[in-house]
Amino acid sequence: MKKILLASAILFSAAAFAQVGTAVKETGKATVETTKQAKENVEAAVTKEPKKTVHKVKAKAHKASAKAHRAAAKDAAKNIGK
Repeated sequence: MKKILLASAILFSAAAFAQVGTAVKETGKATVETTKQAKENVEAAVTKEPKKTVHKVKAKAHKASAKAHRAAAKDAAKNIGK
């Protein structure tokens, strides 16, 4: 009986750890994308027109990616402990 309880406790703790890991990983990815967005915005501010547009588009792409990673992190955080 003790072995069954121990095995089930290990199984549940491993599942919770995996969910926390996913939330942390997605949060980290969102932070990286936000940093890249800021970098592209700065580059757009200091460059002339042909490349300025390219940097603005890249910044918008990083913003969208960061938003997706934040949403994934939020969903993963909701599933922790379920």
